[in-house]
Amino acid sequence: MVNLAHLIPVFPFAAFVVNILFGRRVKKFSAIVSISASTISLCLSIYTLVCFLKGQGSYTLFKWLIFGGTSLNIGVIVDPLTCMMLVVVTIIGTLIQIYSIGYMKDDARFSRFFAYMSLFMGSMLGLLLADNFVMLYIFWEGVGLCSYLLISFWFEKPSAARAGMKAFITTRIGDTGLLIGIFILIFSAHTVYFSELGNLNGASPLFTAAAILIFCGAVGKSAQFPLHVWLPDAMEGPTPVSALIHAATMVAAGVYLVARCFIFFSSHGQALICVAYVGGITAFFAATIATVNNDIKRVLAYSTISQLGFMMMGLGVGGYSAGTFHLMTHAFFKALLFLCAGSVIHSIHTQDIQKMGGVFRKMKITGLTFVIASLAISGIPPFAGFWSKDEILSEIMRNGHPFLFVLAAVTSLLTAFYMFRLIFLVLFGKSRSEIHPHESPKVMTVPLSILAVFAIFIGLVGSPFMNNAFQNFIYLGQTHESESLKPDYAVMGFSTLLAVLGIGIAYLLYILNKNILPQRVRQHFSPLYNLVYNKYYVDEIYDFLFIRPTMRLAKLAFKFDLGVIDGTVNGVAKLTVIFSKIAAWIDRYIVDGAVNMTAKIVGIFSLVLRRTQTGYIQTYLLIAFFGLVIIIFVKLIIGG
Repeated sequence: MVNLAHLIPVFPFAAFVVNILFGRRVKKFSAIVSISASTISLCLSIYTLVCFLKGQGSYTLFKWLIFGGTSLNIGVIVDPLTCMMLVVVTIIGTLIQIYSIGYMKDDARFSRFFAYMSLFMGSMLGLLLADNFVMLYIFWEGVGLCSYLLISFWFEKPSAARAGMKAFITTRIGDTGLLIGIFILIFSAHTVYFSELGNLNGASPLFTAAAILIFCGAVGKSAQFPLHVWLPDAMEGPTPVSALIHAATMVAAGVYLVARCFIFFSSHGQALICVAYVGGITAFFAATIATVNNDIKRVLAYSTISQLGFMMMGLGVGGYSAGTFHLMTHAFFKALLFLCAGSVIHSIHTQDIQKMGGVFRKMKITGLTFVIASLAISGIPPFAGFWSKDEILSEIMRNGHPFLFVLAAVTSLLTAFYMFRLIFLVLFGKSRSEIHPHESPKVMTVPLSILAVFAIFIGLVGSPFMNNAFQNFIYLGQTHESESLKPDYAVMGFSTLLAVLGIGIAYLLYILNKNILPQRVRQHFSPLYNLVYNKYYVDEIYDFLFIRPTMRLAKLAFKFDLGVIDGTVNGVAKLTVIFSKIAAWIDRYIVDGAVNMTAKIVGIFSLVLRRTQTGYIQTYLLIAFFGLVIIIFVKLIIGG
């Protein structure tokens, strides 16, 4: 069998070129172009998985360049992590694009949307296949560009334009750290290849710094604290974009980067513990905000931030298979959650959950799949999220991190609470406004049904019932010396109890009490509620510390440019005009005047001398005689 992994990103890129150049001509057919390309990539991803299982692995395509003594080859990395991510990204990406046919059918820029989606898919697939940091960084920036294009897709809305710019600039901060970390590896370790990271296991502070800087890139892309602020605003883009960003591409790239460099991180414990604590703080922080937010998509956005923090915690405590397992399961049920939210929004044209209610009666397929996805993310057995979340909790406990375990446990409770707060307010009870829900077309509900099957069953591949097949496959092709595959029934029971408790509290507050949020809760915890409702004022702090000073500095620079630089330029221009006038006067009246005066004098003398030329010999003899007399006279006077 010949491995064709390098062709996987080619087809989405080709679809982008076709749609961006000929989209206005092909119109609705552009969706078929993108979906066909994504389907071919899916088939090639499955083929690559089969090739890997038959013994084929990474390979080099060609040598690109040599710099700093380091030879850079263009190659493809094919290992368990890559194979898993390729299949997940192409399955979810294809289903989201099918769903988008119904969601975006009336949009004036239909073909451009699918062009950008194909570019997004191609960039993510290229990122997954890159076998070195240089190629990864190229596709990494491609993913960032696509997120900007799609978040601000409806750029005529000022909020969408600002959201795209905010995402682009915020992630650039993390990307700068990643770039510096890559430079450190190039100039100190003389390598850019992931396969050689295992050799950098010394206690060098420089390598530890490089690992932390690489993690900065993951913090930006995966919206971890304190660079999380862009992801909720990214909800300004179309809902299929949100599903793709949150499930399979943009935010998954950050967790993938940490997993890809796991050997390097684990060799430098300080960097790894940094990953764990940033993840733990982010998971709890975002989960609390989701409990009080009233925008259906923003609740899911904060849920994504929290779950990504959960993955980082799993990786940070040494649970490589736990973190990557949750990355896989989360991709399916989070894509389903966003597409269900999009189906609701497409039907009733509002995102405010306080104006919803009773939607389930008219949208049975959307409602049922929404509940399935919520049960999966809440960690209710046997749904997918239960198995992966339970494994992370077990790893945290087994590796002796009690503080992180508390954060993870509270986050699990809050996750079940805010997800079923969403379910109860959107799907059940009476409608709280004039809405007329109706089920979405089949082109939207079929992808929901397929993703719901994955949300139920995909977690079983990592369960004891299947002998932990996922863990045995994913763990770097090696044995599990650092992770335990034995089920921890105490943790399993505890996590299930937390999920049931969170659902029960949501039922008590929003079904039995029939209130959006009981007033007595607000009254008793008013300062805390306001703090969480305002997202801990992080945006306001950034505005005060960074944005306003930058704006003031920009205004000062503008004034300096206007008053000093422009004034100097204008002064020089005025002096130039004055000097040019003086030079013109000198040229006209002195230079040209001297020349003209000489000509006039010559002319006068010529007039006088001309009169002496009479043509008579006697006249010339007379003049000669008088000349001789004058010469003799002068000679006598001066004495000669």
